[in-house]
Order: sequence, then C-alpha cells, then structure tokens
Amino acid sequence: MSTPYVEKKVDGEKSSDVVWHNASVSHEDHIKLNGHKAAVLWFTGLSGSGKSTVANAVDLMLHQMDVKTYVLDGDNVRHGLNGDLGFSDADRVENIRRVSEVAKLFADAGLLVSTAFISPFISDREMVRESLPNKQFIEVFIDTPLSVCESRDPKGLYKKARAGEIKNFTGIDSAYEAPVSPEVHVKTDEKSIQDCALQVIEYLKSEGFIQ
Repeated sequence: MSTPYVEKKVDGEKSSDVVWHNASVSHEDHIKLNGHKAAVLWFTGLSGSGKSTVANAVDLMLHQMDVKTYVLDGDNVRHGLNGDLGFSDADRVENIRRVSEVAKLFADAGLLVSTAFISPFISDREMVRESLPNKQFIEVFIDTPLSVCESRDPKGLYKKARAGEIKNFTGIDSAYEAPVSPEVHVKTDEKSIQDCALQVIEYLKSEGFIQ
C-alpha cells in the first residue's frame, strides 16, 4: 500500500480494521498537476524570533509564483486541533506530533506547506524529518538572539514569564535546542523580512522544489 505514513507501535490494542485506503489521485498526480515538488518547510525558533512573519512572507512569494501552499501557524493550530494542549514538555511533544501528521497530509496532496512552531526539542523535529520521504523536510532555523526576541516581545509573553506568570516558557525556564544542521539558517536581526524570505525561496529554487 502507498501511504505517506511510517508504521509506528502504539500503546494498547490497535484495531485490525484500520487499513490505509489508497486514493484514486496519487501523490505523483498532485505533483504533476501543481507543477512543483511538495515539502514541509519547518520554521523553528524562539517566541518573537519572526517564524510566523518569515513563513507568511515566504508563503506570499510562493503564492505569487502560482505555487500551491498552506501555512500551519502555532497559535492558530492551538485555537482548534491542539486547543486541549498546554505547554508542558509532554504537551509540546504531542503538539508537534499532531502538526507533523497534518503537514504530511498537505505534502501528500502536493503542497509546499510551512509550519511556524517553536518546536524546541531536536528529537521532535528529527521525528518529523524521519516520518517524511527523503528531502521533504526542510528545517528553517529562525536564529534570533533571546535578547532581541525579548526586546520585541510582541505578545508580552516574556514580560509575563519573567514575572512568573507563565511557566515552562521557552528560553526562560524551558530549554530551546537549536538546530545543528538546518537546511536554511535565517538571522532576522541581521536581514529584513524580505531578504529572509528570499533566502528560503532561493533554497527552494536551488534544490529544484520550484522553478
């Protein structure tokens, strides 16, 4: 059976009635129709680093190039799909697991999907990479110093975290594990948003994802 998923062991009994149903329109059919390759652009970085801003700037550029796209934003997803999750380490792991499954479905449909999540743990990001076909996972590290993120503080979260009003806040009392070898390394404190987005676009062109 052709499926975008990697079979994983689950706790408890898994129903034998759950069988992958092959669609009449294949992944390759979607790619051919769209005219570009599919991938997951995984934007990771601290709160306030510019993940969502850069991801949306990239999305706009791709849209203007007639590339089929979608953006999965961390805050937006927590309004619905992941609205039952908090910010403990366990909930952060589950947050990323669910998002990765949704992102795989978008990629299977032939889209270039962007995800903008802090996703602080290397193991979680590598889990997503390993679950996708070869080279479909593109890690985009939005590398912005904590001091710069904290000075921006667009949602006032760092102020609350410093005051002890928010617990398990990444960069303050919860760890952020920076990527070791990201496909794209972006520094928003050194470049404009436009230039940061162009850096991602140039990578996609150089690797043949888009023309």
